[in-house]
This record gives sequence, C-alpha cells and structure tokens, in this order.
Amino acid sequence: MKEGGGDGFVRADQIDLKSLDEHLERHLNRAWTMEKKEEREREREEWEIDTSKLVIKGVIGRGTFGTVHRGVYDGQDVAVKLLDWGEEGHRTEAEIAALRAAFTQEVSVWHKLDHPNVTKFIGAKMGARDLSIQTENGQLGMPSNVCCVIVEYLPGGALKSYLIKNWRKKLAFKVVIQLALDLARGLSYLHSNKIVHRDVKTENMLLDRTRTVKIADFGVARVEAQNPNDMTGETGTLGYMAPENLRPEIPRCCPSSLANVMRRCWDANPDRRPEMDEVVAMLEAIDTSKGGGMIPHDEPQGCLGCFRKYRGP
Repeated sequence: MKEGGGDGFVRADQIDLKSLDEHLERHLNRAWTMEKKEEREREREEWEIDTSKLVIKGVIGRGTFGTVHRGVYDGQDVAVKLLDWGEEGHRTEAEIAALRAAFTQEVSVWHKLDHPNVTKFIGAKMGARDLSIQTENGQLGMPSNVCCVIVEYLPGGALKSYLIKNWRKKLAFKVVIQLALDLARGLSYLHSNKIVHRDVKTENMLLDRTRTVKIADFGVARVEAQNPNDMTGETGTLGYMAPENLRPEIPRCCPSSLANVMRRCWDANPDRRPEMDEVVAMLEAIDTSKGGGMIPHDEPQGCLGCFRKYRGP
C-alpha cells in the first residue's frame, strides 16, 4: 500500500514476516479446531472404532475391493479388511456415496449379531481426512475413501483350505456332519435376522482353533457388489449359487441319511426345499456314532470315501 492509502506495491523488506507467520498459524489453528469440534459433535455410531487402538500387521488376503490384514485392536487379535471404492477416480462421488450408505447399513446390522457360527464383528471406521492407522513400521495414512472393517481373527483359516489339506484322508462321518451343522446353524441364525448371505462357499467359511465353522463376509457381500441395490441371482460366485445352477451327482458312498438331506436341499421345486432351521433339525437327527470314514455299512468297503478323491470343496 502507498502511504496515502492508494493501491500500489510494498517493498518486501518492509513486510513483517514474523507477524504474518503468526497470523497464518492462528488462522490455521482456528480452522483445525473448528473441524475437530464438528467431528466431536457428530454422534459416533455404536460400531465405530477408535483407530488409535488399532495396529495393522501383514496381509493375509486380497479381494476385489481391498486387502485383509492381521492386526491387533485394543489388545485383541483381529482381522482387518480395508475397502477402497474410489481409487484413481474410477467411481463417481454419487457411486461412492451409495456404497458408503450401503456400508453403513450393513455394519449397523452386523454389529448387533451374536452367534457362535457367525464371525464376530468388532467394529468399523468410515474414511476420514485424517484417518491414519498404526503399523508395525509406524503410521499409515489412509485415503479418505477407505473404509475399515474389523472382525475376530480365526486361526484355522478357510474351510476350503482345510478340505484341500485333508483331501487324501477320509474325514470321519462325525466331522463331516459337525461341519455341516455349524454352517446350517449359522445360516439359520442369519435367516432369522432377515439376512441372506448370497455367496455361501468354502472360502467364506472360517475355522477357529477347535474346528468350529464361522460364516464370514456376509456383512459386506452386498456392499461389495457393483450395485449394492442389485442383488440378483447372478450376484455371488459361480458354482456356489442356487442348486438348480449346478447339481453334482451324490457319491454312492455317501450315507443315506446325509444323502437324503442333500436331495431335499437340491429339490427341483424351490417351494419344496427345506428352510435352514429344518436342515439343522435333519442334521441333528443323524446318528454319527457308527460312522467311520464316510463309508456306509450297506456299501462295499472298496467304495471311495466322499472326500477320498479330490472333487473341489
């Protein structure tokens, strides 16, 4: 400014840089304080986690929309799924908003569920501008479009891996029925809560240390669909959809009691298929005390066990 108050230029050596820095710092601090106040005033969802208590470790799985890590949350071993829907501008703001809304709806339901055959949901976090997560090597800054889901860590891995590992063995009939019962009980519980998994497969069934099956990935399966509102019969994994899509032959060596359950579930008429609670009752009624290795008493001993020859889990 000129001395007379008119517009003009000022010599740089006449600018008080120290005062300018102090003024700028006060302005930025006020803006940061207001932003933090707004975040505190926003009511925290019941399922939201405190990211300061989360430490992420190595990757244990990868999916279409993110990665799964081992981690520790508040002293507990957990699995951490990081979902990213907006990388490199591949999605519009409207699409991301729809995915976030679906995500919020899903986790709001998931955190209320409690069943021994359903993976325990611990919490989640929506993306935020200041979201950073501790790793073993320091802090990891996260893009604002990343969402974080935390569930219990199950050391037994996926049921698929267990079956492949044991494909040369004949699983005891009792073990087979117990695995089926765990799955049926978990699905029955979900159905009683008006939740349909839509992607039941051995990759989505996890085992704990005692070989108990726990259903996983039902909470975000809908969210991970390209259009979360379009859950058609084509959504899911090919080969694990409705039974009319693929009905393999029941092995001759399969005990009749179990084969009967399979036939009921694969009935050509959907109206005649049993509800999952009925499947649970049928499996519970099976006598496994005489089962040895999936070879029924009325079949010759030369018959291969159902899981003797690898057919894919």
